[in-house]
Amino acid sequence: QVQLVESGGGLVQAGGSLRLSCAASGRTFSNEAMGWVRQAPGKEREFVAAIGWSGRITNYTDSVKGRFTISRDNAKNSVYLQMNSLKPEDTAIYYCAADRTIYQSPRARANDYNYWGQGTQVTVSS
Repeated sequence: QVQLVESGGGLVQAGGSLRLSCAASGRTFSNEAMGWVRQAPGKEREFVAAIGWSGRITNYTDSVKGRFTISRDNAKNSVYLQMNSLKPEDTAIYYCAADRTIYQSPRARANDYNYWGQGTQVTVSS
C-alpha cells in the first residue's frame, strides 16, 4: 500500500520559515514527479510546487516563487519543501503528492497527481 506521510508543519510568525518533509513508502517514486499542494479553509486545493524525477526540473506557483524551494532525495524516497518569508496567506493544509507517470515533467495542477498524503497544517500568524 502506497503511503505519503508529511511532517514539519506548525505555527510560525509572518516572516518565519518552516521545512516540510514527505516520506513515501509502499513503492519508490524515483522515476516520477512529486509535489506539494495546499488547501486553505473554504478554498480549493492549490498547486504549490513540484519537482521532476531527477530533481533538475522544478515548477512553482507564482505566489511562492523566490520564497519556497522544493527538493527531493530519491535514496530516501522523500521530497521536501523549504518555506521562507512566510505570509499569513500561506496558511493552509499542505499535502504531498506524487505522479504515477514515469519521466513526466512536474505538472502544475493539483488534479494531475495520483497519490496523496494526509496533509500537515501550516499556520502563519500576522
